[in-house]
Amino acid sequence: MDYQKQVEEIISTAKCGDLIEFAYPIGYSHWGVYDEDGHVIHFAVADEKQLMSNIRTYLQKIFPVCGDLLLGETKIRRVRLGEVNVPKGVIVSIGNDRHSLTPSASEDMRLRRDALLDRDFQYKLFTFNCEHFATFVRYGKAVCNQIPARMKDKECEAATAFFNNVVSPKETVQEQFKETSDFFNSNRW
Repeated sequence: MDYQKQVEEIISTAKCGDLIEFAYPIGYSHWGVYDEDGHVIHFAVADEKQLMSNIRTYLQKIFPVCGDLLLGETKIRRVRLGEVNVPKGVIVSIGNDRHSLTPSASEDMRLRRDALLDRDFQYKLFTFNCEHFATFVRYGKAVCNQIPARMKDKECEAATAFFNNVVSPKETVQEQFKETSDFFNSNRW
């Protein structure tokens, strides 16, 4: 099935928070999180100047499936699923069955998604990658099952801790509670 037909099939069945897997022909995958209306959130190329863009283009000609990774600068972006930059031969699918973890509540997924969206990060192939990001949004744990010789579904605690520090769900909930308490303890109502 051609790439565009695969994208259309996913858009017709995916739900917010589903893991989207872009399986590359050379044996590893790029990961994102479905975000309704035909969009996916994923590690993408960071904002760059013309010189860096030229270097990236050159690297992608030499290493078509990993030129972006070699430079390491990424940004969490929301883009249309069909616009994700992937090499020829990629198979795109809903990859919820690739991890044996329980999905978080949709509110928690949205909280993590919103806190990480449009942030710049340094991509690290083994310790801080797109699969770590996608599984953190869906499950609250950063996991990468593509790393050889690593136990499947083993949490990368450092990546989880880093993402949690960005998201800070406890502080967010406490701040909301404090605002509500302040309102009810005031004379405004």
